[in-house]
Amino acid sequence: RCATVRAAAGGHTAVRRPVAMDAIMEKIAAGIAEKEAAQAAGKELAETLKTAEAYETLCPALVKAASDKKKTDARSAAMYAVEAICKENGSRGEPFMLGVYPTVLEALGDKQKEVRAAGKSAVKAFKKLTSKRKGCCAAVMPMLLEAMKSSKWQTKEAALTQLAAFSETSPQAVSYAMPDIVPIVCELMWDTKEDVAKAAFDAMTKAAGTTGNKDLDPLLPELLAALKEPTKVPETIHVLASTTFVQTVQRGALALVSPLLQRGYNERKDIIKRQCSVITSNMSKLVEAPEEASPFLPALLPAVGKATEEVADPEARGVCEKAYEQLKRIDEAAKAAKPRATDPVSIKGFLKEKFGDLNETVLSHAAACCCALVQAKEWDPTVWEKHMEPYLKLVTDSQPVKDFAKPFSEKMEEEARPAEEEEDADAAELLCDCKFTLAYGSKILLHNTNLKLRRGLKYGLLGGNDSGKTTLMRAIANEQVEGFPDSSQVKCVFVEADILGELSHLSCVEYILEYPGIKEMGATRESVMARLTEVGFIEGEGVACMLNMVGTLSGGWRMKLALARAMLQNADVLLMDEPTNHLDVINVKWVMDYFASLTSVTCVMVSHDTKFLDTVCSNILRIQDLKLKAHKGNLSSYVEKHPDAMSFFSFKASKSKMSFPQPGFLEGVKSKGKPLMKMANCEFTYPGNQKPTIVNITCMVSLASRVACVGQNGAGKSTMIKILTGELVPQVGDVWNHPNARIAYVAQHAFHHIENHLTKTPNEYIQWRYQYGDDREGLAKDSMIVTDEEKKLKQQPFLVDITGPNGEVVRIKKQIEELYGGRRNVKKGYEYECKFMNTGPEGNQYVHMDKLLKLGWEKDIKLVDEKIAARDRQASRPLTKANVEQHLGDVGLEAEYATHTRISALSGGQKVKVVLAAAMWNQPHIVILDEPTNYLDRDALGALAGAIEEFEGGVVMITHNDEFCRQLCPERWVLERGSDNIGRMSTEGDPEWMKNVLKQDVNFKDAAAEDRVDGMGNVIKGKARKKKLSKREAKKKQKEREAKIAAGLDVTSTDED
Repeated sequence: RCATVRAAAGGHTAVRRPVAMDAIMEKIAAGIAEKEAAQAAGKELAETLKTAEAYETLCPALVKAASDKKKTDARSAAMYAVEAICKENGSRGEPFMLGVYPTVLEALGDKQKEVRAAGKSAVKAFKKLTSKRKGCCAAVMPMLLEAMKSSKWQTKEAALTQLAAFSETSPQAVSYAMPDIVPIVCELMWDTKEDVAKAAFDAMTKAAGTTGNKDLDPLLPELLAALKEPTKVPETIHVLASTTFVQTVQRGALALVSPLLQRGYNERKDIIKRQCSVITSNMSKLVEAPEEASPFLPALLPAVGKATEEVADPEARGVCEKAYEQLKRIDEAAKAAKPRATDPVSIKGFLKEKFGDLNETVLSHAAACCCALVQAKEWDPTVWEKHMEPYLKLVTDSQPVKDFAKPFSEKMEEEARPAEEEEDADAAELLCDCKFTLAYGSKILLHNTNLKLRRGLKYGLLGGNDSGKTTLMRAIANEQVEGFPDSSQVKCVFVEADILGELSHLSCVEYILEYPGIKEMGATRESVMARLTEVGFIEGEGVACMLNMVGTLSGGWRMKLALARAMLQNADVLLMDEPTNHLDVINVKWVMDYFASLTSVTCVMVSHDTKFLDTVCSNILRIQDLKLKAHKGNLSSYVEKHPDAMSFFSFKASKSKMSFPQPGFLEGVKSKGKPLMKMANCEFTYPGNQKPTIVNITCMVSLASRVACVGQNGAGKSTMIKILTGELVPQVGDVWNHPNARIAYVAQHAFHHIENHLTKTPNEYIQWRYQYGDDREGLAKDSMIVTDEEKKLKQQPFLVDITGPNGEVVRIKKQIEELYGGRRNVKKGYEYECKFMNTGPEGNQYVHMDKLLKLGWEKDIKLVDEKIAARDRQASRPLTKANVEQHLGDVGLEAEYATHTRISALSGGQKVKVVLAAAMWNQPHIVILDEPTNYLDRDALGALAGAIEEFEGGVVMITHNDEFCRQLCPERWVLERGSDNIGRMSTEGDPEWMKNVLKQDVNFKDAAAEDRVDGMGNVIKGKARKKKLSKREAKKKQKEREAKIAAGLDVTSTDED
């Protein structure tokens, strides 16, 4: 039927017109009335199709016959011919027959019943043909989407039905096409024809299931309902915002959520726009290939950008801004991404390069199918052969195509692979090479990231606060990282310097022997003592004595104790969180040298000490965009390549802002130099120690103070501060605090403030702490515990003047039951309201403070003073959820963590901010910070420095961060141990600065004059307190008033005042 000759030059087949095909086609075009005859003609026609040229000649003729409006029989016969060709010739004719498919779909809406029936048979044959290979879906999808825009409802219904079928046979291809599918199918869910609307919803439901995103799967009913019914969008957005996304987000998932987000950003309520931004931020972080998000950015970026300008609530606007920045980064990454040769045009080029200039229709179809395999990440050579050989065998020999399938699939896999970091060429032993995802609670910290560790290398782990540094190290130590070798292969030990309270009475040796890991090893007392000796402990007397109680150790010696315990476990990998915290310069140098000596031990360390990282680290690991980015070299070399990391070096480069509330009014204090706290000749010895820790300590703190307390570890700095604040009571010497002054103290081991409140949110913790006006943490001070001697004094009766019923004064003996909370000013001090035993409140009397002090009521007086001092603060800022949330925001803790996250789920840096915020809530006049730089990254340190500079009260800090304290503190208290191992203090500073600042007047903020917000959110206008006149001013005012009265002038309320 078809004469062929082999072309001598190219080796291809030259074809003459198939005569029988023309004759049959003429018969079909003329019209065949009977169905059986039409089907028989179709089968005959299929047998004539042996070449690509034959198909190319036939297909236009079939389209012409199927579109002939004057001949019903021609249209139906053409449909039966299409059915026969699809059934008889199969995949061989698929590239050409797809050109006829749009016409077939249109035939379903023909006015004639016979044509519609024939069209259904043709569509059924097409479905069966294209379902054999999942790559065919990509070639058919554009035709289906175009058919959905048809004016004929039957055509739309058939296209939707075909889409639903593809969702089951070719889910990856459907998922990839979702950006094009969702807008069209969503619109059809509103179609006036019920059949179309129902088919659209069914197709959308099945297509939604192809995304493969398990995070979205449970929410698909709500998502689809919201896509169909816009009134459900706000509620669905709230549900999505509370969803924890863990899986990689691809274009299919984005296509489903993007329309909802666009509708949400058009809502009026700020809370909906905030929640949309939460979803945008959460999902975009899990987009691994930026090009996956490219189709949605043109619509989403302007919507989010508009929200950043329109949202009024500052916190919600901040969430929108973060989402906008995240989308911009993805957009920039997508634009900068290197093009990959995996698109249909490139694949077609590869096929031409291999097989020569073959038929364009065949090559284009094969390229489209192969491109779909790339998109589905299908690299099985047998599948690739199945998507090339059936088509290409029509125009070339089959065997070369089969042979090419394996190398071609490998080539495409290589082309599709994302760019990876350069392979580490280090020859050291590879301890681990794993890929994993890490989450903490509902927050994803790392997603599909790689980690490689080699023996003996020192890795610095970088990342902002709450990026997951400590969580990652704990997960490695607890064998919770997928793919990381277990402890039998690689022994990992997390080095912690915290001392458990129930073990604080043990000696250093006993403390290590009680550790579970050491017990399992069966370590001896001698081996423990040997290790302790290696890190600097001694057996004789002194702060470094290994027989001292661990509770008395300073922060530096605690770190050495932790290092000794870790090394006893024969660790392959040491995981260290801030190893230089609490260490002075000498001990930091010791740690540097010690790590350098560990040539066979790998160290992973988090530190905000840039000099330490520069000196010790051989490699840098940085947590960025949910990935671990590796770099060979120290911190300086890393910053050279990544200038955005400059904040690790300079406080001035800080992007964060932190602010402290300014001190409240303090009666009687007019000069910044007036002392508010004093110590005189104080000496203290810890229980169980033979020698005192500090002696002859004298110091003073005022509103002008900017003091850095420095010295070696164990010199007694923290001990001195605890005495100053009342946490400890000296055995010798005097301590005095201004009765109205409020003191904020953040201890060296800051987390002890919150360790009993881990199930509370930061907001709940601060509300609990100040629930009754005073600071409940302050009640636990040693200086506030009533001694037995004081209890006896308080039980002594004394003479009290009582006025009888006739006005006579009678003196009787009475015993005070309690101080009732009242206080009034008198000459030379205060009088306090007292309730007496066996007397009701109506019998209360005011007693002078001197008398009460003699009777042992000193500590109760302090409690009354503290409560009265708190009233001024409460007047301007009630203890409401909204006010506490704003206060936590001022110290850098976002509302998400301040109000909605438990303290137990916070990072170390966030917990420090909680402790700072709690201490600052009562607007203190003096802030005492013991190692405030621990756990804070450089960005947060810069913000803290700015807050301290702007604070109008006094500041005392202990820190080994020399750069930090020199920037802020012109005055220094230097504690040094003498030859007798006892700490003594000397002072240093800028005399000129100290002289000038002490003369400055106090300009207190009038809390009563500020507007305040009550628990119901009502704004109450403030009213400035009346200025108290001096005697001279009052006398002058009285004369002016009397002169006005004498002159017959009106006297105003101002004159009365």
